[in-house]
Amino acid sequence: MFLNLFYSLRALKVPVSVTEWMTLMEALDKGHAQGSLVDFYNLARAILIKSEAFYDQYDQAFAHVFKDAELPDDIRQEILDWLADPLNRLELPEEELAKIRQMDLEELLKELEKRLQEQDERHDGGGRWIGTGGTSPFGHSGANPGGIRIGGPGGGGRAVQIAAARRFKNYRTDVTLDVRQVKMALKKLRQFAKEGPEDFLDIEATIDKTCKEAGEIELVFTRERKNKVRVLLLMDSGGSMNPYARLVDRLFSAAHQMTHFRDLKSYYFHNCIYQDIFTDIYTSDSEPTGNLIRNLGADYKVIIVGDAFMAPSELVSVGGAIDYYYHNEIAGLDWLQRIADHFRYCVWLNPMPERAWRHPTIATVAKVFPMFPLTLDGLDEAVRALMVRH
Repeated sequence: MFLNLFYSLRALKVPVSVTEWMTLMEALDKGHAQGSLVDFYNLARAILIKSEAFYDQYDQAFAHVFKDAELPDDIRQEILDWLADPLNRLELPEEELAKIRQMDLEELLKELEKRLQEQDERHDGGGRWIGTGGTSPFGHSGANPGGIRIGGPGGGGRAVQIAAARRFKNYRTDVTLDVRQVKMALKKLRQFAKEGPEDFLDIEATIDKTCKEAGEIELVFTRERKNKVRVLLLMDSGGSMNPYARLVDRLFSAAHQMTHFRDLKSYYFHNCIYQDIFTDIYTSDSEPTGNLIRNLGADYKVIIVGDAFMAPSELVSVGGAIDYYYHNEIAGLDWLQRIADHFRYCVWLNPMPERAWRHPTIATVAKVFPMFPLTLDGLDEAVRALMVRH
């Protein structure tokens, strides 16, 4: 498996030498990874990667070889081995899915603890045990409309929680393709006001007064006109947003490159905003969302980017956050409402096609924030909406 990582890195044009690889093997032999996949990830990156420019390729190779997840200690290795070789996904029609009883989050967690203690063999295609396929709420590649995914890839968009420590990516700031069009749309947010000392030469007023004084030069100074717009950008990253990452990259690049905003602050979240908002979602650096509301003025223009597509419990339930290790004491919908109540100007940009907005969580979020498609036309409409008090 380790050798696969070396060849995956080389295939992605990452300059990893044999000497560096042998250094990594020596570090492993001395126990520096401490038997942890997360520690191995950091150790290998520190030894093998010479520049931050190759971090994306490193993550791709690591995810390909190790599936980009470290699973909880309380899920036994035997179960993980069974889940590593799934059967084909079972596809059920919507009317059959509607007949499957869905448990609330608290009930799901209690049942998971119970089955972890009881299960002693592999199960596939069933409706009760931890396994693959079937209609069980535990495992992966199944058809249950609301459960806890353990191991395996996502894809159905139905999991209530995911028992895996996952890493998501920050959006890039160096994307140039089509960024100019986005910048042109964002420029319409400009609102100028005269500020500071009267040391800015007013050319038109100087010419006018000089003419009136029969050609004798009269310099006219005034306060400089400065853009007073402050922008708060909140972006969903990871999971169902992965297909739209390049599109959001362009928006983030455009906003980051613009110099005429009075202030630009950007943060990340996954699926829904809770009590913490991430300054760097890759390293999980965060600050309390409450501080954001308390410290930023109500005149900030708030642009939220996300598909709003999630399990209903993630939006409306206490403890509904999809991260198995994260507990939200206040429902995500309440946090969204607090943001809408505090800031006068808010819009939500959704990269999903508008025909998909009938999903219950998307429709609910659209009642809190004016929602627009993440297209150039949608961005133009959103900018116009940000000029009107919410």
